[in-house]
Amino acid sequence: MAVASKKIPAPDEVRIKTALLSVSDKTGIVELARALNDKGIRLVSTGGTHKALADAGLPVSDVSELTGFPEIMDGRVKTLHPGVHGGLLAIRDDAEHADAMSAHGITAIDLAVINLYPFEDVRAKGADYPTTVENIDIGGPAMIRASAKNHAYVTIVTDPADYSPLLEEIADGTTRYAFRQKMAAKAYVRTAAYDAAISNWFAEVLDTPMPRHRVLGGVLREEMRYGENPHQKAGFYVTGEKRPGVATAALLQGKQLSYNNINDTDAAFELVAEFLPEKAPACAIIKHANPCGVATAPSLAEAYRRALACDSTSAFGGIIALNQELDAETAEEIVKLFTEVIIAPSVSDEAKAVIARKPNLRLLAAGGLPDPRTPGLTAKTVAGGVLVQTRDNGMVEDLELKVVTKRAPTAQELEDMKFAFKVAKHVKSNAIVYAKDGQTAGIGAGQMSRVDSARIAAIKAEEAAKALGLAEPLTRGSAVASEAFLPFADGLLSAIAAGATAVIQPGGSMRDEEVIAAANEHDVAMVFTGMRHFRH
Repeated sequence: MAVASKKIPAPDEVRIKTALLSVSDKTGIVELARALNDKGIRLVSTGGTHKALADAGLPVSDVSELTGFPEIMDGRVKTLHPGVHGGLLAIRDDAEHADAMSAHGITAIDLAVINLYPFEDVRAKGADYPTTVENIDIGGPAMIRASAKNHAYVTIVTDPADYSPLLEEIADGTTRYAFRQKMAAKAYVRTAAYDAAISNWFAEVLDTPMPRHRVLGGVLREEMRYGENPHQKAGFYVTGEKRPGVATAALLQGKQLSYNNINDTDAAFELVAEFLPEKAPACAIIKHANPCGVATAPSLAEAYRRALACDSTSAFGGIIALNQELDAETAEEIVKLFTEVIIAPSVSDEAKAVIARKPNLRLLAAGGLPDPRTPGLTAKTVAGGVLVQTRDNGMVEDLELKVVTKRAPTAQELEDMKFAFKVAKHVKSNAIVYAKDGQTAGIGAGQMSRVDSARIAAIKAEEAAKALGLAEPLTRGSAVASEAFLPFADGLLSAIAAGATAVIQPGGSMRDEEVIAAANEHDVAMVFTGMRHFRH
């Protein structure tokens, strides 16, 4: 049953007389407290915050002076007391509340500056179970929620970034209702994201990937100029996951990344991470979230040239991802073509100087490569809900490949098959990828018919051959990968017509035998992976 309102209008201005400061992140707290003290505001604090302020020579009362009770149980219990929550929740203009405050010696708290135990950071660092649990804050969220609920009279600040706006607001010693309301809204988002992080950690620890209630939280990194299209609003929220990528990357040069830049750059970096840097340099070129060229080679510059050769037309204005440090030689090659974004684990000083000649080219250093095998979650909104699934971390190296044709693949064909299947995993379905000698020869993406994907990939390969002055397209003698099973033999026959001699696919179609028979008839080797990689 809903609780009836007291129907007392909120005052616009509230004078700040007493401030409670209790923070885990002490960035700027001494400077803030000093400014509050200069305005004659009484300072009350707890534990480590109290010590920091006292050490700075500021007059600060311990919270025990409000509660009449000492901190106990290693600080687990210190603010969970009517002396604190009464001061935060009291309706100042309500006679009954005022009488209760007077009767019990409760001091009104007008400003609460609180941030929480660093649960997200501790979790990201892989702390053990007891340490992680100990960093679940209880008193902090309770005080934040109480202050936010009573924002008619109490100002709650949870983010050090808001200290400066707070000081501007209280230039005359008061806060306005609109400011208190804005801070309350931010406070509830903070506690919601905090609880989301805790609940998701428990789901991970207890191996419950799909709990009954799933909450996704994040912090706004930046508001985008627009979304996928100019009429759409967008923001980039980070979850705190330390997986190397766009969220961890340092923007070394170039203007703000757009919504589409971030989406495409993430797709590119996740793809190139499939290729271990210790085995060979690799380059992936992405356009509209689909690969248009991928290659490995003895050098990074050669990997880029080979990736570009697959579809140099589509690569114009694309995203380039590298699995090793960007060097000057590769940078010199890249600046020859208009490119939106480059992302690499790191960038040499010499390469930075080369890229600097193109000031609009965005250059990102991610600080590492994401591990393709790492578990995680992906989410997509639909009308009335959110689709959540575990990350597609299947790796072809981990699969038991089954040869289903009379002819087994050669060693080179097998390597090309695995290469093509890695790329196909990152191509929008229906996907067909031709590969030969460690580079893509043709890519067909996102068609309603798998046959059309095969044909488009072959057409692109022919166009690339003409542009490079080759006698025949690279699809001749290539391996072809399909990210899902071939439902009919027609898709296979299109690939064979393009010159493929080996095929890798998940298998599992009712017409597998028909497809295998067609492969045998044309002396084509085929293997089944038993794992599909739909990507929509």
